Amino acid sequence: MDQLSEEIKSCKKCRLHENRKNAVPGEGDQRAKIMLIGEAPGKQEDEEGRPFVGRAGGTLEKLLKSVDLSRNDVFITNVVKCRPPDNRDPKKDEIETCRPYLEEQIERIQPGLIVTLGNHATHTLIDKKGMKEIHGQRFEYEDITVIPMYHPAAALYNPNLESTMEEDMEVLKEMEEVEG
Repeated sequence: MDQLSEEIKSCKKCRLHENRKNAVPGEGDQRAKIMLIGEAPGKQEDEEGRPFVGRAGGTLEKLLKSVDLSRNDVFITNVVKCRPPDNRDPKKDEIETCRPYLEEQIERIQPGLIVTLGNHATHTLIDKKGMKEIHGQRFEYEDITVIPMYHPAAALYNPNLESTMEEDMEVLKEMEEVEG
């Protein structure tokens, strides 16, 4: 994984590298049962080279804590590894360029559960859209259970979503108990 992280940090395969300060490969337990995948690094993540360290990261940590997990218990990454300009959505060609990195991370970690955070991550792995209809449900990606959830930033803009996100996190706890 260290070699893959270094490859990601030096990647210049798409235009996103042009304005980045740091690529953000991901971090956490490299043998984690649970892998969390967001869409792209934001400003704070670009500054630090770490995923989910801004305000949305604080929300994610709170959600993990609600089911007795921490950042150290999971592996956290994004679909694209460099921040899109002005925090715009990643473009299809950028997602496709970064996709092999994500697939290799999944292959190496071999999680039992993937949590996609937001529409872009969900659509990338299971080709589903409409978080309102699919959040908290179980899907499959190459024999791995995938549970789409709202992106933690959504709760920053719509505080009413926080309880929905907490309920979705309970699914993680239930699955962890079943899998031991």
